[in-house]
Amino acid sequence: MMKAVVAHEYGAPDVLKFEEVPRPEPQDDEALVRIIASSVNPADPLTLSGKYAKEFGTHLPLIPGYDIAGIVEKTGANITKLKAGDAVYGYPTFGGGWAQYVTVKEWEVAAKPKSLNFVEAAAVPMGALTAWQSLADVAKLQPGQTILIHGGSGGVGSFAIQIAKARGAHVIATASTANQDLLKQLGTDVAVDYTKTKFEDVAKNVDAVLDPVGKETLARSYGVVKKGGIVMCLVALPDRAELQKRGIHGAAISAHPDAADLTQIAHLIDAGKIKPIVTQVLPLGEAIAAQQQAATHHTRGKIVLRIADEPKA
Repeated sequence: MMKAVVAHEYGAPDVLKFEEVPRPEPQDDEALVRIIASSVNPADPLTLSGKYAKEFGTHLPLIPGYDIAGIVEKTGANITKLKAGDAVYGYPTFGGGWAQYVTVKEWEVAAKPKSLNFVEAAAVPMGALTAWQSLADVAKLQPGQTILIHGGSGGVGSFAIQIAKARGAHVIATASTANQDLLKQLGTDVAVDYTKTKFEDVAKNVDAVLDPVGKETLARSYGVVKKGGIVMCLVALPDRAELQKRGIHGAAISAHPDAADLTQIAHLIDAGKIKPIVTQVLPLGEAIAAQQQAATHHTRGKIVLRIADEPKA
């Protein structure tokens, strides 16, 4: 048996229960990971609501948690790249991270960045993969290009700023007054306080926009992109008519687990180019409070759930 945070019905964070459930057993193509820490993402309230059960492939009972850092406990017969004792971090496709153990496929995890402890590493996978796959794969961001990143102090935005800088881009990022200092710490070239300044007064002719907000922010973003540029949105499909009218591209972004991407991200972390922003560490039993905070979409960096003690070196 193991302790886990479980939803037996879809709904608000208060449907979550902290209880004992059977420990999973790895199939031939899976590894069992003992989880040291997991983190909270804006995607968690969406999966919990049940509105996107088809898209996320979720079913009840549901254990949330798309970010894990832990130690491989045992491996199935067909696993070749992982062995018991390996320190890993990753993004299990169907969640399950808010528990003492989870089973993963080989392509969902990679070696944990050596320079991070497990709590820090658990803050990385989903947010960093979303930023990496948007900037490197979709926008193909090049040195000298300019990107506008909305919500720069959030889980995805904070990684996107650092990845864009590591790729040699010029970064304009938005956040509230309280988070202007964080934007600068992360390497932002032009920090915009959206409570005082319209971003379109500052950002003009940019090559790319990364928008985790949608609605009015997305609607106002088309006009700041140069011809041939791209608007990427995490929460909506960009308006085709707007894109055609302006001669720009658009993409709805959804991250996917990828061991090769996680390995590249780990190299950037160990080289000192990217660091996760952890603002709060809570025990697993306080997952409901963590989930309620994530649902506000105003978290600075990431909230991490500590599930077990850091292993002794």
